[in-house]
Formats: sequence, structure tokens, C-alpha cells
Amino acid sequence: MTLSNSIADERVWPELGACRVPSWVYTDQELFEREMEKFHYGKTWNFVGLECEIPEPNSYRRSFVGPRSVIITRDEQGEVHVVENRCAHRGAPVCWKQSGKGKDLTCPYHEWTYDLSGNLQGVPFLRGAKPHPGMPRDFNKADHGLRKLKTHVHNGTIWASYSEDVQPFEDYVGPEILRFINRVFPGREIRLLGYSRQHIPGNWKLYFENSRDPYHATLLHSFFTTFGLYRADAKFCVTPQPNGHEYIYSHFTSNTREASADMAAEMKNIKSSFTLEDMSVVTPVDEFKDGLISSLQVFPSIFIQQHGNILALRHILPKSAGGTELAWTYFGYADDTEEMKQLRLKQGNLVGPAGYVSLEDSEVLTQVQRTLTSAPDTVQVIEMGGRDNFEPSETAITETLLRSFWKFYRSEMGFDGAVA
Repeated sequence: MTLSNSIADERVWPELGACRVPSWVYTDQELFEREMEKFHYGKTWNFVGLECEIPEPNSYRRSFVGPRSVIITRDEQGEVHVVENRCAHRGAPVCWKQSGKGKDLTCPYHEWTYDLSGNLQGVPFLRGAKPHPGMPRDFNKADHGLRKLKTHVHNGTIWASYSEDVQPFEDYVGPEILRFINRVFPGREIRLLGYSRQHIPGNWKLYFENSRDPYHATLLHSFFTTFGLYRADAKFCVTPQPNGHEYIYSHFTSNTREASADMAAEMKNIKSSFTLEDMSVVTPVDEFKDGLISSLQVFPSIFIQQHGNILALRHILPKSAGGTELAWTYFGYADDTEEMKQLRLKQGNLVGPAGYVSLEDSEVLTQVQRTLTSAPDTVQVIEMGGRDNFEPSETAITETLLRSFWKFYRSEMGFDGAVA
């Protein structure tokens, strides 16, 4: 793929390649539209939901692929489908409710009716109202269904693609990412715990960068550092993967909070006087028996996190060059004890729009977008850990994942040139 001539002629990437990012990449609306075609409507798998969100036959729920509204359905036979939420007649949304049950979907504009697999079932006045004719005699309902996306269900998660030529899901995510998906989604029945949603006035790539930047987490998020959940001196595994994916994990043990931090003198954000009335918020149970706090991104749509006993999905929904919606889904397992359910809910206060940790991200990214918009010709520097270093790291003090992402992005969008 190459960019349209208007972008390619006007935009030149800085000479140092993936360790330099031009500000206009976050603000150009035409570039945003090209990204959506390439990354969301192209040969990619987009996360759209969980099976437990459509638990019964004839149930449905709205979701998104990029800015486009889609509907996840479970038909009468229990099969899962993903269809575009756009009537084939005049383009009105077919589904206006967030979720529900029913054997069909009816557009409120002219009442064209579709079954839950997207097939057109009924058209009012198909043969007209005498003496006036209706639709042409050769009108075929089979040619006018809802647009159907290729759908894949994996251990309770639902993925969709606009491309019929997309790689098999397992090949697209690769063996390492699949291993970590299966760690959180091992095939156990999922229990939905709740949702939250927020709008961030910032470019969608800023949020992807933020979630693959362990460097900032040890500095910006004083709650993490103060209570020892996420420390710069902990052992990390920071690992870029093909196709824009990545995973990060760190080790947490019962001694982590008490251990003295080698870098504590440099960490101005440690609030040693802060205490909690209930320390179970920051005292996870090692339910996976590996002592890990993990997160992974499956590009282009989802961030899967496990901080202690919080299990959460951050569904990244681009809206425009300067706006992103973030849909949080909190979950556990159907066989969780009541104590574990309560622990997940309690620790869930760390994340989300007003979370003890996540609150700072949305505010910082809002301010970053404002400054980038006001100075589109400036350049961002990404050199921590080595200007040309794209290798896995065992420290959080690195920007390896950011450089790897921009190397991938430049290649996919036709900006790669001679410099990596």
C-alpha cells in the first residue's frame, strides 16, 4: 500500500526513521482515513466482543471495527456472526439498542428486516400498493443483506475482519501472543463484571503508544510505584511481535512491596506517606501461579491486561484524527469464588476512566494532542534504550516497543524509505 499522492507529496518522515515521529502523524485527518482502510478494514483481525455478552440464542450486542458500528449476534442455532450496522437500503443504523434479544433486526427508517446472520428477510411494499408498483421484479433479497464480516471465536473472545483473505487468526497473532491470550482466556467460561467508557480527545495511536510504554508507567503513575505494583527495578519482559502486536510482563511477589528500590532516590513520585485502609486493593492473589503482571496488545484494536486480579479489556475505538473512544470491559471466570469476584471488583478501581492508575493517562494524552495539533511540524524523540534497538528488553526503562511499532507502521503505510 502507498499513501495518496496528496499525503505522500506533502509529508516526509524525519531522517532517523523509527526513533523520530512527526507530530502530523497524530493530526492529519486524511492520513487517519488511510489508516482505517489499512489497519481496520484491511487484512487484520479486530476484537469486537466476548461470547458471554451474547449468552443466548437470538441475542445481540453493538460493537465497533474502527469508527464503523457493527453488530455481534448469536442466531437461533447458536452460531456467532458479525454484521455491519448499516441498512442496505439507505444506510441507517439497523440496531439502536446497545444489546438485546430478538429473532430479527429491523431498520426503523423503512422497516427492512434482517435475520441475525444478516440476510434480508422482508421489505415493506415489496410489490407496491395497487395500482402503484413496488420494487423492480428482478429485485433479489439475497443481494441486499447486511454486510457480513469474517468472524472467528477463540476461547470466548470474538474477532472480525472485513477481509476474506486475512490470515488464520492463530497465524495473525503468532504463537507468543496466542500463548498469552490463552493464559487469560484458557477456555474457562467467562463471567462479565461490568463496563466503563470514556472519550479521549487524542489520536488513537497515542493510546497504543501509551500502552506499550512501560517507561512512563514507573514515573507518571505514582500509585503503582508507591505501592510496589509496578517498579522500575523489577524484572520485566518487553517483547515486540510481528504485525504490530506486543506483550509486556513483570514479576510480582509478596516481597516486592517491601524490597528497597535501587532507583528510589530518582523517583520523585513515590508518596511514602500514602496508605490504604484496605491493602487487598494492592495485594493480589497469584491465581495463575506464575507471579506475573501481564499486558498484551493485539493490533489494531485491543489491549488485554491482568494487573494482579484485575482482568480487563481496553477496546480502542478511533473516531477521528483527534478523538478516540476507550471501551473498558471487566471480567472474571464463571467458576470464581465470591471472594475472588469481590477482589476483582475492588482491584478494578485501579483502572478505568477514574482509576487510581489510569486517570493520569487520559489527561496526559489530552494535553499531548493539544500541543501536537498546535505544532504539527515538530518531531518526537524515541531513543530510550538505544536509537536502533528493536530487541526484547528485560527492563521497563526502554522505548523498544515504540520504535518497533513505528518501524511496522512506516513499512505498512509506505513511509519506510531507506532508514529503519
